[in-house]
Amino acid sequence: MPSVVALIPARSGSERVRDKNIRPLAGHPLLAYAIAAARQAGIFERIVCSTDSGKIAEVAQRYGADVPFLRPHELATSRSPDIAWITHMFQQLSEHYDLFAIVRATNPFRGPDALRRGLEQLLATPEADSIRAVELVKQHPGKMWVLEGKTMRPLLDQSHLQSAWHAGQYQALPEIYVQNSALEIAWTRVVSQTGTREGRVVTPFLTRGHEGFNIDDEDDWDRARRLLDAGEVTLPEVERPYPAAS
Repeated sequence: MPSVVALIPARSGSERVRDKNIRPLAGHPLLAYAIAAARQAGIFERIVCSTDSGKIAEVAQRYGADVPFLRPHELATSRSPDIAWITHMFQQLSEHYDLFAIVRATNPFRGPDALRRGLEQLLATPEADSIRAVELVKQHPGKMWVLEGKTMRPLLDQSHLQSAWHAGQYQALPEIYVQNSALEIAWTRVVSQTGTREGRVVTPFLTRGHEGFNIDDEDDWDRARRLLDAGEVTLPEVERPYPAAS
């Protein structure tokens, strides 16, 4: 069985939701649910949190993740690409792993089953360098426009079509999928061989229900709480209680 490490990115300085990664949701910091899902999946040799914050590092360690070092601040800005901190991570870790999974804290309703399914799918697809979570789009790009002064044009060229997509019903449009941030798993070799986190051949991992729900802003946070209050979603069970602020 190939060795797999879970990487949980949790930088400080969230601009749309202050301290998002450690903000409590249903009694625990958001980060705790990513760690719990990774621990309960039972597929990882190690769970490592990548953060530039000592405060976040303390929370991650309390809930069972390793933080062997802090991420340099220049690799933790709002414009820093993932490949930068991933490359730094593998340069610093003394152990080698065959695969890595990116398990983001911002998808609290993705449980351990999704992680196990993702790994099984990648291992069953030997031609793929990685998997990435996707879901059907709700706002189809065939109905999107680009503004050009006082006029606009379709985002996608549709001049070759007998009937333009923007003039048709959603059900008649080709199926288009959009990535969400629920899960990425890749062979570690792609980082050094391609300079990317996904490689050249990516297979789709279709998320179910609210697995792909991502908290990006305050509206998402409010919706997450409403979903929990209505009993429409569940969170991974967290083993360690988050202590109350002193």
